[in-house]
Amino acid sequence: MSSSFKAPDFLVVIPARLGSTRLPRKPLADIGGKPMVIRVAERAQQSLAQSVVVATDSTEIQAACDEHRIECLLTSADHPTGTDRIAEVAQLLKLPSNALVVNVQGDEPLIPPELINQVASTLAEHEQCAISTIAVPMTNIAEIHNPNVVKVVLNRSGEALYFSRASIPFARDPQAILKTEYLRHLGIYAYRADFLQAYTRLEPAPPEESEALEQLRALWNGYRIAVYTALEAPPAGVDTPEDLERVRQLLARL
Repeated sequence: MSSSFKAPDFLVVIPARLGSTRLPRKPLADIGGKPMVIRVAERAQQSLAQSVVVATDSTEIQAACDEHRIECLLTSADHPTGTDRIAEVAQLLKLPSNALVVNVQGDEPLIPPELINQVASTLAEHEQCAISTIAVPMTNIAEIHNPNVVKVVLNRSGEALYFSRASIPFARDPQAILKTEYLRHLGIYAYRADFLQAYTRLEPAPPEESEALEQLRALWNGYRIAVYTALEAPPAGVDTPEDLERVRQLLARL
């Protein structure tokens, strides 16, 4: 991204909790001598964010942040989603309704700072949208049909029509799959603070419960989501012990 890029004012919130089925105590996993959540926060600090805050229900994570001088807020242990946790942070910080908040997942220690800037800028440019996120083109057939890879279809204005684990748009003619543009959704979001407060009052939506994708709750209730299409995917995050070892090796070479 060029040095002339101007991002809007925004803050980054990193929701982090110790509970993880595939990789227990994931935020505190050691990567080159630092807990993963600290690595994520340090990447976020390289963005143009005015501040970076870790939001957690764990005193152990809070202690790790204190040790590394990362701002941390202790939040309720009862939040069903990371978005609810971020909404509590917006309340605790008394953010104005038009504040922009970027949600960076706590398992993305290699996230490019430019991607954080871009998701904030996209929301600022789409004043009618409550949320922004990022997608990347994909052509791998196995990925297109993989339910663990979330797809998104956009309208002509670059806003999300639908997110799905299914291969959307569905190619009725098998040959058409080679000519169809498929977009993989990346799990980074920017929100307007007033939407975060509204979100906590919304009931889970039927398509959200079917797909297990919480962004569908926003679409179901009429909120608009701007999507920036990046040219290439960032390095993958950490979900498994194998992912953790891969990231350790990558960072060791930097």
